[in-house]
Amino acid sequence: MQHTDLPLDIRLMTVVTRGLVVVFVLLCLGAVGTWIARHPAWTLKGISVQGDLGHQNAVGLRAQLATPLRKLEGSFLTLDLQQVRRMFEAVPWVRHARVQREFPNRLRVTLEEHEAVAWWGQSGSGQLVSRLGEVFEASPDEGDGLPELAGPTEQAPLVWALYQQLSEEVARLDRTLVRLELNERGSWRAELDNGTRLELGRGSSDELLARTRRFTTTVGQLAQRYPGALQSVDLRYPNGYALRVQGVTTVTEDTPATPTQNR
Repeated sequence: MQHTDLPLDIRLMTVVTRGLVVVFVLLCLGAVGTWIARHPAWTLKGISVQGDLGHQNAVGLRAQLATPLRKLEGSFLTLDLQQVRRMFEAVPWVRHARVQREFPNRLRVTLEEHEAVAWWGQSGSGQLVSRLGEVFEASPDEGDGLPELAGPTEQAPLVWALYQQLSEEVARLDRTLVRLELNERGSWRAELDNGTRLELGRGSSDELLARTRRFTTTVGQLAQRYPGALQSVDLRYPNGYALRVQGVTTVTEDTPATPTQNR
């Protein structure tokens, strides 16, 4: 049996016809998909909000975001979930939002809130530090008991970590650390609840903790000798520290501080 090749123009026409059929099918499928996605059955009907909500509530959040959500383009199937997530995370106190579709026409949003542990900068500044060392903007219901942390924003986790270590150390004196600051030169300063100021200087967390421990374990002996109120302590000496007591001082205005030797 003999096979005869088709002419070139017929073969080309066959290929073109098949291509057109494929394009037509794809266009039809796209049109059907678009019709399905925009069908009223897929109109977003509601949003459920859940999670650890201490400063926000589901009803208030839905009311607050109702108008922005209505302005979003798309149906339940085509709605940009990342855009919805960003809207919820822009709300004060919300650290993270996870948005999921619930068929046939609802969204489920799971929220995680910040847990404030300190003010960032000054009390009442509107900026807080979370337990994870993250700086965020919010106003706590009761912020009078929060300490103050300060420094470059990117160093907030370091400042919070050192605060926790130093707090445990000054607790030996039945005192509370109310402020810890890292300045632009990398030097640390702290303040206790009785107004005593501590100059910690530069160094690693271990070095700063060692200087503070040297102070907390020896200051009791000095308090017996100098019973006045302790105003300031300079811990930036290699083998001791200088202090200023109300009415008595180990420093003068014209000469460098004389360190109290660690014994």
